[in-house]
Amino acid sequence: MCDAAANQTILCVGDIMLDRFVYGGVSRVSPEAPIPVLEQKTVTSMLGAVGNVARNVASLGARAVVCSVTGADPEAEELLKLLSETDGLVGCTVQDSSRHTTLKVRYVANGQQLLRVDREEQGAISEFVEGRLCDSIAEEAQQAAAILLSDYAKGCVTEGVIEACLKAAADNEIPLIVDPKGTDFARYGAADLIKPNASELGGVVGRKVSEDEDVETALRELLAKIPAKGLLVTRSEKGLSFISETGDVSHFPAEKREVYDVSGAGDTSLAALGLAVAENADMATASQFALIASGIAVSKSGTATVSNQEIRDALAIKATNQARRSRQHLPLEERIAAWRAEGLKIGFTNGCFDILHAGHIRVLEFSAQHCDRLIVGLNSDASVKRLKGESRPLNNQDDRREVLEALGSVDAVMIFEEDTPLELVRMVQPDLIVKGGDYTPESVVGADIVSARGGEVLICPILEGRSTTGTIEKSKSL
Repeated sequence: MCDAAANQTILCVGDIMLDRFVYGGVSRVSPEAPIPVLEQKTVTSMLGAVGNVARNVASLGARAVVCSVTGADPEAEELLKLLSETDGLVGCTVQDSSRHTTLKVRYVANGQQLLRVDREEQGAISEFVEGRLCDSIAEEAQQAAAILLSDYAKGCVTEGVIEACLKAAADNEIPLIVDPKGTDFARYGAADLIKPNASELGGVVGRKVSEDEDVETALRELLAKIPAKGLLVTRSEKGLSFISETGDVSHFPAEKREVYDVSGAGDTSLAALGLAVAENADMATASQFALIASGIAVSKSGTATVSNQEIRDALAIKATNQARRSRQHLPLEERIAAWRAEGLKIGFTNGCFDILHAGHIRVLEFSAQHCDRLIVGLNSDASVKRLKGESRPLNNQDDRREVLEALGSVDAVMIFEEDTPLELVRMVQPDLIVKGGDYTPESVVGADIVSARGGEVLICPILEGRSTTGTIEKSKSL
């Protein structure tokens, strides 16, 4: 999909705006009022609304044509300059001297927005301007693979503009995808897909939708009332949910990501979805593509774009994680064999891990940093009792194994009954063995086996003052 995008033109129609970000720092409160004083450092401007949709289409490798309306003011000049300077963007905007170009200014300190100031008009564009815009849509759609209609309720998306998009889509046999506004979704006609967020969907049906069942009921209820061919709702960290003409609902979960800024994430999602649908991708593939793209976008500051390479990297990581998870259900011997076949370096460390503490974490992370896959040998309950006494372990072997398996640094846990992991090392034949504490490489159990096959024996520096025995003794004195 990423490579095929280079041959596509996507027509982006709707409200356009200028997003301006004023960045600085706050170190004092104003003496005039209890408000922070922002010391301005940098100011950046970028295309917003349908402009941001188009930016993302271009950054994903396709050609984006923008059909919209601006004022005839300095902000319009800045906006047109951004359009002309951005690779892959073509501007077909209509200027209206009676309107202001929509401007949103965000004041940001230390990564947090302090204030947003909007200057905008929400009245519908004039019939004359609408006619010129509709003419552009009809002409540009002839070269397009899809039409994306981005409605921000600023007056550009009139009934006439919607009709022009529907006709252009039908005449050229291309899909029309709508990012809607308001509660009247019927006004978008027989669009191929309408993409509200969960809040917008809830506003249309008149109730909050959160759980899968609520979403399914709301989607079926809404689709029965409007002529659209399909609905796809974006649900933030819960992913996407789609209903087709047949009434079948599918849920596509999102992967967890650190969210830095949600500005423009919906635009990124629309752009990615449009490209995928233009390539005749099924909805599962298109939804996954949109989820990955929007997930990358929210990890960035401002109305960010997502590149082809970022998508490829994310897909590669996802494929690796899926393969890794699928192999977790295989017998460990088969997983080890598969790791060896891939040429991966297999590491090994061992211990009781009765009460997990910082010293344990250091050894495990140290071990993981020096190999591709880490296997942890875990003393059984009987083995721990022989080594530590009848009162140990405090946590049984199944609980200890579950805790270790939950760590990102650990790929597999193997329980051994003996006092030492020697037989385990013989069976695994690791490329690396790690031990923490006051050991020397020669004194590590299994070191001779690893060294004989050209492997490494490493000693992790001990973290002073951390031990399970010490923790237990300390708790007794409390």
